[in-house]
Amino acid sequence: MVIFITGGSGSGKSEYAEQRAVLLREQSKNIQETELVYVATMEAQDLESQKRIQRHQKMRAEKHFTTCECYTHLEELTLRNNSEKQNIVLLECLSNLTANEMFSSKGRGDSVVPVIKKGIIHLIEQSRDVIIVGNNVFEDGMQYDETTESYLKQMAELHCFLAEQSDEVIEVICGIPLFWKGGKHEVH
Repeated sequence: MVIFITGGSGSGKSEYAEQRAVLLREQSKNIQETELVYVATMEAQDLESQKRIQRHQKMRAEKHFTTCECYTHLEELTLRNNSEKQNIVLLECLSNLTANEMFSSKGRGDSVVPVIKKGIIHLIEQSRDVIIVGNNVFEDGMQYDETTESYLKQMAELHCFLAEQSDEVIEVICGIPLFWKGGKHEVH
């Protein structure tokens, strides 16, 4: 199953995504062989972000996640248990991954949609379930410079791709999941 979860900053989407991953593991037939894998894309830029990452790693470990730091080149990430497809993967988050690929010295530059799509498909091929978290960055109505507009355009293309690929598309608003595709509360 592929689940795409989006929402604004502070919407509760990350917590909801983690809860869904844990629940999927608890519902698995063989919980001991099912691994929760957290693919973290936030690259530390300063001491504050390093502390935030360490705090998040500790919180995820308490929920039995194995964390894989992957800032760029998602298509090269090989997971354990991939031959048995027992992984439940949570990719947090698409926005960071896209920014890293576009702006990091290790990234690919301007046109990153094809490589990120390839990376997402690679995760799906290695996993039983994949949950991808993305940020809703499209509703502020502001005019941006050419570079930011390029970033937003690529994010929009990736969101459309994920909406097509996913079994469920969920927007989280104030901690409340709104099902746009799949699930029992689908919006039409």
